Amino acid sequence: MTSDWSASQYLLYADERTRPARDLLAQLPLTDVRKVVDIGCGPGNSTELLVARWPNAEVSGFDTSPAMLAEARKRLPQVRFFQADAGEWTPEPDTDLLFANAVFQWLPDHIEVLAQYVRTVKTGAVLAVQMPDNLAEPTHRLMSQTAAAMPFADKLAGAAREPLPPVTTYVDALSAAGAAVDAWHTIYNHPMKDAAAIVEWVKSTGLRPFLAPLDEGEQQRFLEAYEAAVAEAYPPLADGSRLLHFPRLFLVARKG
Repeated sequence: MTSDWSASQYLLYADERTRPARDLLAQLPLTDVRKVVDIGCGPGNSTELLVARWPNAEVSGFDTSPAMLAEARKRLPQVRFFQADAGEWTPEPDTDLLFANAVFQWLPDHIEVLAQYVRTVKTGAVLAVQMPDNLAEPTHRLMSQTAAAMPFADKLAGAAREPLPPVTTYVDALSAAGAAVDAWHTIYNHPMKDAAAIVEWVKSTGLRPFLAPLDEGEQQRFLEAYEAAVAEAYPPLADGSRLLHFPRLFLVARKG
């Protein structure tokens, strides 16, 4: 992915993207919180929830995307945002909460990263993570199928991210690192106006690695074929809208 993330594209569905962060936050077993880090903070929509929940805590956030960080700083000028890579960053031991909404699915070795986070922080600290677990859904299967049918398929080799490991792998790794782990899946069913709306949703996330290597003409050809496939895979409801089935994995690990 050679281009920066688009904050405006991502925020087209801000409410739907923020809902899992709210649901994750609601399950956190924390009261006295002094230091919080929002990992992969994006445009600050999840950080805003953390600030509202713990207004007296030191809340910070980081992301790899300058565009996302710029949007986050506009939203929350009182919060310290900085650029960093979740795979290379190390938390300070006195951190109470490490919060990550939809970021670690992009890191192939993220299980070891998460385990190292737990090993680094103090007893009682919490690691809270949400990740899309949707590679088996039509949206993502059709990305690879569409790519394979394109005359420029060689440009898109390896564009699809790897599926998440089984939940047991996370529980074993985080337990071995010293945490008590609560893990669950939630499936969201988002009403979308039409197939084009579903494509707009994934353009800011899952489609990025497929579109980035292509020139403008190739992108248009790919998107036309992909949207036609999406329209067939997601039949219209009685009112003409489409229902986007979206599974997500949640992990709350509290260090003992």
